[in-house]
Amino acid sequence: MIDASTRLVVLLGYPVHHSYSPAMQNAAFRAAGLNLVYLAAPVPPERLAPAVAAVAALDMPGANVTVPHKERVPAFLDEVAPEARLLGAVNTIVHRNGRLVGHNTDGTGFLRALREAGYDPRGEAVVVLGAGGAARAVAVTLALEGAKEIVVFNRTLDRAHQLAALVRERGCGGAAALGWEALEGQTPEARAAFVRAGLVVQTTSLGMSPRLEDGPPVPPEWMSANHLAYDLVYNPSDTAFLRMARKAGARTAGGAGMLLHQGAAAFELWTGRDAPLAAMKQALEACLA
Repeated sequence: MIDASTRLVVLLGYPVHHSYSPAMQNAAFRAAGLNLVYLAAPVPPERLAPAVAAVAALDMPGANVTVPHKERVPAFLDEVAPEARLLGAVNTIVHRNGRLVGHNTDGTGFLRALREAGYDPRGEAVVVLGAGGAARAVAVTLALEGAKEIVVFNRTLDRAHQLAALVRERGCGGAAALGWEALEGQTPEARAAFVRAGLVVQTTSLGMSPRLEDGPPVPPEWMSANHLAYDLVYNPSDTAFLRMARKAGARTAGGAGMLLHQGAAAFELWTGRDAPLAAMKQALEACLA
């Protein structure tokens, strides 16, 4: 029940009407018995600075940050945690005693979801489809966890090269970049990357509602029972890419797991408590139903 002691946590993004985080975090606050409420706040880019300042001014425990603000918001914070500096983006703000500290829980969320799916990336070869902000979090996290090879495919080859270079800096000497045309042309180099890989991660928005039949141009015959196919898209929970991979014999996992665990990691940063995962998962599944 909201009363005069209720404290506010917000999601800063633009737009935010599609977000499932309010349902998931409010379920967590209720389950934990915390007098907190979570709201989504649409913040256009020109109002980001005063919106961030309000987190401290209104004595909020913190905030989440989503597109398009993740890479700009560090300029308005007092400190950025090491994992967020590595990824070059902040998705969680923690407020303590007037100071705002930026964190990034995307990598933690992906890694927890990956382990829940029964996959350990240490010493493994991986294919990453896409080179945007989500791909950056995934690829850097995999490099830090000891993946021996990460091949990045992207429509814009320059961005793939930039991400591969960053991954090499983070300790994965086997990072390489190929363009989308290597998939469409079915080049031997591209096929060999899939043969070596145990994990294929789809990080683009292809297949996201309402464009349900879109997917990356991966030849179906390149997928097999040797792969775990992971799609960061969570709406719908079963994408065209996952259906294709499953038909080829691969194990599959959708993006709801990463969404759940990055939210749980943010809850833990704000409250210092273990996240009530069961309540959060139930709320998320209700949104996805």
